[in-house]
Amino acid sequence: MATSKLQTQLLYPDLQTALELSDKEAIDEICVTLASEDLAELVIQLEPNFMAVFFEQAPEDRAIEVFQLLDVSIQKSILDSISNQRVVTIINEMDPDNRTALLEELPAHVTRQLLSFLKPRERRQAQKLLEFPKDSIGRLMTPDYLAIKQDWTVERVLDFIRRNGEDKETLNDMYVVDDKGRLVDELGIRDLLLSPLDRVVLDIMDRQFIALGADRPEVDAIQAFKKYSTRTALPVVDAEGFLLGIVTIDDILELAERETTEDIHKLGGVAALTEPYLTSPLPYMVRKRAGWLVILFISEMLTATAMGFFQDEISKAVVLALFIPLIISSGGNSGSQAASLVIRAIALGEVHFKDWPRVFRRELMSGLILGCVLGIIGLLRITIWSQFSGIYGGHWFLVAMTIFFSLIGVVAWGTLIGALFPLLLKRLGADPAASSAPFVATFIDVTGIVIYFNIALLMLRGKLL
Repeated sequence: MATSKLQTQLLYPDLQTALELSDKEAIDEICVTLASEDLAELVIQLEPNFMAVFFEQAPEDRAIEVFQLLDVSIQKSILDSISNQRVVTIINEMDPDNRTALLEELPAHVTRQLLSFLKPRERRQAQKLLEFPKDSIGRLMTPDYLAIKQDWTVERVLDFIRRNGEDKETLNDMYVVDDKGRLVDELGIRDLLLSPLDRVVLDIMDRQFIALGADRPEVDAIQAFKKYSTRTALPVVDAEGFLLGIVTIDDILELAERETTEDIHKLGGVAALTEPYLTSPLPYMVRKRAGWLVILFISEMLTATAMGFFQDEISKAVVLALFIPLIISSGGNSGSQAASLVIRAIALGEVHFKDWPRVFRRELMSGLILGCVLGIIGLLRITIWSQFSGIYGGHWFLVAMTIFFSLIGVVAWGTLIGALFPLLLKRLGADPAASSAPFVATFIDVTGIVIYFNIALLMLRGKLL
């Protein structure tokens, strides 16, 4: 039964009351009324103790469906709060890919305990998936698929689907394997339904299929689904072409959301959070933020060191100190802009390391143009102020030209660093998002001071310096 968001929220008090009274009949009625996704939306609003009651009292099938829709951090807290009997039921009935996502986030001793709760078949399946490298496509896949043989007739395939398809992730595609289990083709259910019953699979095949490597990084799966946008599932094979499982679009959507979240956190100078913001413990939040803040703070000390080298120039021309925040913030902002654009382009597969000459040329021209725009504004500001005030002294025009050329130099430099540093990190095998905006801005602060005062020395020597 479909319900609106408002209708769903109106059932929250009823669910709360039913859980307080441990009214199993009322809980069952609400579970029947709502779709699993809507039910999960209500469950995450519950206090932890009532959440545990829900998973103890709700019908097993609905409890399992809702559990799989929750964040891993919430799943972990639920497992700590419910009986072992219920844990055994949930962990055994979870989809293999969802179970793997949970197990890989748990401490080793907890993972071993949960593995011991699994039935032999489920345990072998879970251990096999956990053997794949972390953040690989193998960890994302599920072995719940249907494979057919080349010499089967369409009639036999359809009978096979009826007998074995109930618990499979998807029936949109059938994967054709040879006698050894190597993937040789995939057929859409449409191809089968529109073919005569006595037609052999081999006669329908065109041997044109897309497969993902199990050991490849999981981000490759995102790019594949983006490229083949009509697909809801893709097969996963090992190095020799043996079919191991499939990756479905729902897993890719979750992965894409997680990857985007991590990149946004890193761009803000925060270690990626693995738990929801409002439910993250304060020590956890501080730990995730303190590391970057300390690094950036120490880096900013270099700015003070750089200014120390030019203290004589500052003492002779105090007016130069007035523009330090303007200069370094302009360079940092331009660098942050360029870094954000290039990091996103790398994530989308639009830019690769081999493209660095093109990126260099584009960002150099962009930096020079943007620097000129800001430089002209700075020059006009000093010129206009000097008509009504003597704050910039008798050599105000030279000061204005110093600011003009400094802004061009610092903005162009900041743009280049912000654009090229992510490409360098990608080349070295590191995460480009680690060149976050705060890191780039800090680096440009230090070098911007050097550029600014060297231009000042060139422009003002013999006058103010």
